Amino acid sequence: MPDITAHARRDDSPEESRRELLRRTFEDDAELYDRARPGYPPQLYDDLAEVAGVRPGCRVLEIGCGTGQATVPLAGLGCRVTAVEAGQRMSAIARRNLAGAPAAEVVTAEFESWPLPAEPFDVVLAATAFHWIDPTVRVHRAADALRPGGALAVVRSQHVMGGTEEFFVEVQRCYERFDPATPPGIRPPAAGEVDPSDYAEEVAGSGRFSGTVFRRHAWELTYTTAEYLDLLRTYSGHRALPEAARSGLLACVSALIDGRYGGRVTKRCLIELGVSYRR
Repeated sequence: MPDITAHARRDDSPEESRRELLRRTFEDDAELYDRARPGYPPQLYDDLAEVAGVRPGCRVLEIGCGTGQATVPLAGLGCRVTAVEAGQRMSAIARRNLAGAPAAEVVTAEFESWPLPAEPFDVVLAATAFHWIDPTVRVHRAADALRPGGALAVVRSQHVMGGTEEFFVEVQRCYERFDPATPPGIRPPAAGEVDPSDYAEEVAGSGRFSGTVFRRHAWELTYTTAEYLDLLRTYSGHRALPEAARSGLLACVSALIDGRYGGRVTKRCLIELGVSYRR
């Protein structure tokens, strides 16, 4: 077993110099993204109702909807949803998934330059997408889209300690072998060690919001070997690797799950909702 020396960086903190490159990788196989990416736990939607005021008839602007992992449940709650997604393939699949929801529309556009409608929204939601938006404009643009008292709701997801813990320590050997940018001996943080203050400080620094309320839930999902490899293939950092390194990494991960963990692993994520209210 390698020495445990450091925690992995936050899953939602791409290097700024690579942010634009990495976010474009999701378009490469949007069908795989739709199939492999999980949605969100039911508690999240309870929190959105309680803290952000999500209810039937409310107007929601979703930033970076992907293929609709959060959009479909929001439409099912009776919300009027406008979802803005930069990727053409991703947005096309989102429209397909929302075919039975006439009160939801998907716009293919960059949120940073999309002309905001004249009528403000009750809620602006970004579900594991806010970190892909230009940090110089994202909070102010969200505020511009909201009515006074409206809610900016940002969902973040972080892989945390738990689930099949030994696997996530051992698998670092695969990453260290095939991805030279991998720091040695990293491990997921404990849920209580995940600090949300960077987001709260960013929102507060804008001067446009009155405060941030957080809700957090640990969520475990179990994957077969094939399912877990499909999930990894949707991650921007994995997609950006050279093909030979990516293939070697996935083969190494597959052999480890099949050889030592019976073809099945469980991953624990911290789902964190931060809700801020426009002044």
